[in-house]
Amino acid sequence: MNMKRISIVFVALFFIMCMPGFSENPSRSSIPLIGDPAPSFVAETTHGTLHFPEDYGRYWKILFAHPRDFTPVCSSEILELAYAQRDFDQLGVKLVVISTDELKSHYMWKAALEEVPFRNREPVKITFPLVEDHAYAVSDLYGMTHPEAKRGKNIRGVFFIDRDNIVRAIYFYPAEVGRNTEEIKRTLMALQKADDDFNTATPANWRPGDPVMIPFPTPLMLESMNAGNSLYFQYNWFMTFSHEPL
Repeated sequence: MNMKRISIVFVALFFIMCMPGFSENPSRSSIPLIGDPAPSFVAETTHGTLHFPEDYGRYWKILFAHPRDFTPVCSSEILELAYAQRDFDQLGVKLVVISTDELKSHYMWKAALEEVPFRNREPVKITFPLVEDHAYAVSDLYGMTHPEAKRGKNIRGVFFIDRDNIVRAIYFYPAEVGRNTEEIKRTLMALQKADDDFNTATPANWRPGDPVMIPFPTPLMLESMNAGNSLYFQYNWFMTFSHEPL
């Protein structure tokens, strides 16, 4: 009888382990998807305790993740963010940087970076917080840890979070490819444009001031295209554009 019970237990365990979603790392979370609420966390930073995203209220937020302090590619990215800080301020966005080293290391990394005349520019102050994630709590919460890779290797995500604390865009970069600060700003501006202007989307390679797309042109818009000074134009029936008003 005992052997029969043991056999039943082993069979049950086998089926559980084969079920979809079973993982040997139960703490690992999935990546929050576009349209999901941004996962909240409390963490220590170079600016003190942070309650994210609640502490930033109605600002846009961009969360940047890094695997380690003093890594060369990540160091260049943080410097470029610091040089662009005024632009991000004008766009109403708060920057938050996560790294999996301890807070004391963050302070040393920040101090070292603030002495670098990167690309022949004057050294720059880093005014955004560096978050301690030594226990990988935030990295797990945002789905950035890979069960088949070395712990922390692929923590290279970028999360765009809007005024309502909803995830709006996500990037992931490999460790050997530096993130493009101009593309991050462009994505943010495109998201804000779509939010601020009803029935608007941005086409490939859009820059502020370029024509925007009208996903659902109204009959009045279509009729106005017959006028010589119309803001609206089409390349075909399913690609309607609008010039920006002067």
